[in-house]
Formats: sequence, structure tokens, C-alpha cells
Amino acid sequence: MPCMTNDAKRRLAEFAARRLEAAASALRGRGQPANRVNDVDGGKTLVLGGVRSGKSRYAEDLANRYPAVTYVAAGMPPSDDDPEWSARVAAHRARRPSHWTTVETGDVTAALRDAESPVLIDCLGTWLTRVLDESGAWEQRDGWQQRVDERLGAFADAWRQAAVPAIAVSNEVGSGVVPASASGRIFRDVLGALNTAVATHSDAVRLIVAGRVLNLE
Repeated sequence: MPCMTNDAKRRLAEFAARRLEAAASALRGRGQPANRVNDVDGGKTLVLGGVRSGKSRYAEDLANRYPAVTYVAAGMPPSDDDPEWSARVAAHRARRPSHWTTVETGDVTAALRDAESPVLIDCLGTWLTRVLDESGAWEQRDGWQQRVDERLGAFADAWRQAAVPAIAVSNEVGSGVVPASASGRIFRDVLGALNTAVATHSDAVRLIVAGRVLNLE
């Protein structure tokens, strides 16, 4: 992320604050999901967790119950400039069942809407990074706020209307240390708001801590 002026930081912080308030409003108006007993089977599940918590493996285990799965890899593609990220991508690819269909894309909304089999999205945190990069948030390009809002809102709508079982993995960013940079703090706030919006329209939310699973009501 490039260095930002104080004005750019202020604009990003205002945007994050609006996202948080919108998420809070959605949560206040939330009704109880219709299916609480078999909420993972055939519904929408949000899987949260910190880095190396086991969240992706848990989500993959959930998806394994289906004979066909569309795996949506939402992060940036591997690059020779970042061998560590490339190694992570390779590890994820290697453990996916061969019969799964993998879609590597930044257009997660279209992938979800077009899916004809159960969907596993991994993960919303890396996707948000991609959205902010592509929308020009860090450079404060004209119209970036509207572009980010449109993409996050479109995904929330697609998640709510999903016609197939769907599992989304995301980072739980509210329990760690406060990020040292302004951009890191803003990313945390926006992702927290996105997680809340997705959870509002999920049948089940699972928090993974050290490989252990907590059911969030």
C-alpha cells in the first residue's frame, strides 16, 4: 500500500465508519434464521478465524459433504514477486479434491450468482484487499468509495439470494493487536463490517480458534 496523506487517511476512515454503521443497522434489524437445527446443510455458512486457526480446513470439510463443489479462490493470483504468497496458494490448491471446480477470480459476486453447485469462497479478507486495490482506495482515485460500496453491496445481495449451499471463509480481525498503520486499521474496520453484513444473512456462523469450532448464535 502506498503512503497516504492525512486527507486520504481521513477519507478512508470516514468510509470505514459508514460501512460499520451500515453493518450495525443490518444486524439490529436481523430476524432469526428459519433453520437452526440443520443450518449448515443446504444453507449459508460463514466461517471466521484468525491466521492459521484452521478455518479453511474446516470449511473444506463442510464442503466435502457435497458431490460437486465450486471453489472460489478470491485472493490475488500467485506471483514471482511474492514467493510466500505463492507457496500459500500452492498449498491450498494441492489439498483440494480433484473433482472440485476451481474458479480463481476477483469477481466473487458473479461466481456466486452463476454457480450451479455448492460454493466455497476462500476468503473474504483477501478478496477485500483485491477490491480496495482495484478500486483505487489507497491512491484515492476519483469514485473509489462508490466502486467499493457497489462491489461489497452486490456481494452481500448475492449472498443473501444464493440459490445453492454456500460457505464463505473470512478473517476474524477484531481480536488481535491494533494494526500499526492507518491503512491496516481501516482494512480491519471495513472487513469487520463486511463480516457482519454476511453473518446477518447466514444460517450459521462458525468461529475457529486453534482448530476448535465455536457456534455463534
